[in-house]
Amino acid sequence: MAAERRGCVIPADGQANRKREEPAAKAKPFSISKRVVWEAYKEVRANKGAPGVDGKSLEDFEGDLKGNLYKIWNRMSSGSYFPPPVKRVEIPKGDGKTRPLGIPTVADRVAQMVAKKYLEPEVEPQFHPDSYGYRPNKSATDAVGTARERCWKYSWVVDLDIKGFFDNIDHGLMMRAVRKHTECQWVLLYAERWLKAPVMLPDGTIQERVKGTPQGGVVSPLLANIFLHHAFDVWMRENYPDIRWERYADDILVHCVSEKQAKYILRAIETRLEACKLELNKEKTRIVFCKDGNRKGGYPNESLDFLGFTFRPRIVMNKRGKTFISFAPAVSRKALKMMSRVVRSWHLGRRSDLSMKGLASLVNPVVRGWINYYGSYHPSALFPLYAQLTSQQVRWAKRKYKKMRSYRKAKEWIERYSHRENSLFAHWRWWYRTGGGITRAV
Repeated sequence: MAAERRGCVIPADGQANRKREEPAAKAKPFSISKRVVWEAYKEVRANKGAPGVDGKSLEDFEGDLKGNLYKIWNRMSSGSYFPPPVKRVEIPKGDGKTRPLGIPTVADRVAQMVAKKYLEPEVEPQFHPDSYGYRPNKSATDAVGTARERCWKYSWVVDLDIKGFFDNIDHGLMMRAVRKHTECQWVLLYAERWLKAPVMLPDGTIQERVKGTPQGGVVSPLLANIFLHHAFDVWMRENYPDIRWERYADDILVHCVSEKQAKYILRAIETRLEACKLELNKEKTRIVFCKDGNRKGGYPNESLDFLGFTFRPRIVMNKRGKTFISFAPAVSRKALKMMSRVVRSWHLGRRSDLSMKGLASLVNPVVRGWINYYGSYHPSALFPLYAQLTSQQVRWAKRKYKKMRSYRKAKEWIERYSHRENSLFAHWRWWYRTGGGITRAV
């Protein structure tokens, strides 16, 4: 039994390989499958990512792939693996502030993925169905869709914002939560080491970490889900089983039948989080009235942002063609500004070196992802994005062809081209699927 606890439970696709593990593996303190290390590397490679503190890219790591993977397996199996510092990178946010990310080395990302592949099958069946973040077969659009339906049913919602969640997780409470799900000694050993791994700041300074788990790590989202599963999900299920909510990582909405109930639940959650050494951001945490055509009266807060969507009263049309006012989501202004910045950074109007198909190859992978996500609900709200893209195409045509020096001629040419090749650009498909043309865009 002790040996089984050290070896732990591994995914089904690795069971057969475990039986064939070479005799040398049995001498290690921890039984970790080489096959799982290989599968972990393939997932890290698919996710790509930037170099860590050692400056080594994926290509550098693959220069001695067999040797590097063996080192990871050997050190993890022997208990001698110590994660290097994570590289601190500041990512701009829409409000002008930055979000700190911790970038592990490629080798450490592989090691973290190994632990995740062992731990995730243990905890995933125990997670709450209304926890959506970083889980297999669940997505942000699922969370938004569920929130939309519940906002139709419940008139009030508590929009929770946890202050610096990833930076303030208590390590002792975190490890206590992980131990509720596994007795695997090496997973517990390395989870604690990853939590305590120092951070290298942009100026090269090494900073010890006494709390928190860095955003950007492979295992961090899973650990964060485990923490909030006990700090929030289980607590809500045991104390308020009739209250509905959605959680995507630390983004949480709680639905209530009245303002009085919303205020009561907010106070209770605030007390609970304080007991878990977390704090609500009082500037961003709000009680919101889900106003629609049937809910009368006013309230200071009648809109909320959730996962890139803004929920507010909107004019919508039902299947019978009748319009009414619904509390519904659409792409947020903040998300539109983010997309606009990216489009401007492409400088499409100056890319006369590219053909029209070349432009499509450049923008489609990104724009298609935006449309698939933000177009899930109220897709016409993406009109400003399509207008900006079309305007950039017209400027490109003016620069590319001497006969199209006027904006009108270039616009007419783009219109004719889009009629012939209406599936070339991701946003063109939307224009023609709705029965219009791109001339209304610019």
